[in-house]
Amino acid sequence: MNYKKLKRRLKKPWLSYDFKKIKAQYDTLYKIRLKEKKDIIGIQKAGRLAVDILNHVEEYIKPGITTNYINSLVEEFTKKNNAISAPLNYNGFPKSVCTSVNNVICHGIPDDTVLEEGDIINIDVTPILEGYYADASKTFFVGSAGKDAKKIVSVARECLQLGILKVKPKNRVGDIGYAIQRYAEGQGCSVVREYVGHGVGFGFHESPQVPHFGKKGQGIQLVPGMVFTIEPMINLGRHNLHVLPDNWTVVTDDGSISAQFEQTVLVTDNGFEILTPFD
Repeated sequence: MNYKKLKRRLKKPWLSYDFKKIKAQYDTLYKIRLKEKKDIIGIQKAGRLAVDILNHVEEYIKPGITTNYINSLVEEFTKKNNAISAPLNYNGFPKSVCTSVNNVICHGIPDDTVLEEGDIINIDVTPILEGYYADASKTFFVGSAGKDAKKIVSVARECLQLGILKVKPKNRVGDIGYAIQRYAEGQGCSVVREYVGHGVGFGFHESPQVPHFGKKGQGIQLVPGMVFTIEPMINLGRHNLHVLPDNWTVVTDDGSISAQFEQTVLVTDNGFEILTPFD
């Protein structure tokens, strides 16, 4: 993703900004904890590790491996880098990474499932490094990709980029969701409603929530220092879903495949910065 090119399309900086005043207001009104420079540096470090984990795992993705094997790769790499996997034991989640295959939208639990030629798999990682959290995910092809797989992965990736383009001071959370929904539905796909982006950095899930659908000009106004994820889950079929009996794995009702890409994003004085930059 060419984020330098995207940044050039942003407008001029928002110059009239009192950080201390806005920080106090957002904490009081929305429970949003704006990040200061030292915090951003810490989240950046965790973000670079998140990308390194994804790049490491990508080298091993091929038909015949299990999602449990992916979990072991994530665990070992995370520990080697003196970090902790946030998903492990989070509200009872039993593994260190979410592995969501084909019609699994999100929160797939690694197990003995064997990846097959033509599958797609989303790998979602959240390392905690020196007390800071960063969250990122990518959807990968397993072997050669079919027409439907190529389409949904392409649409999901583009949705993420379009959402990120709306990140700048004075825009609102609804502007992000509107851009994503408009594009996805224009491509004949659908946007998951129940699972959304979220604040991150000091904890795994913070305020605000960042829906991937919505209306322009609605929702909380974006201000510098906000850090949150944008992580659109896009289905090839309808957006309806259900949770399996394990109380974690979320699948499409109609069995259609689903793809997702996720970045941790900082609102800057004049736009955005990606804290988990991957291609």
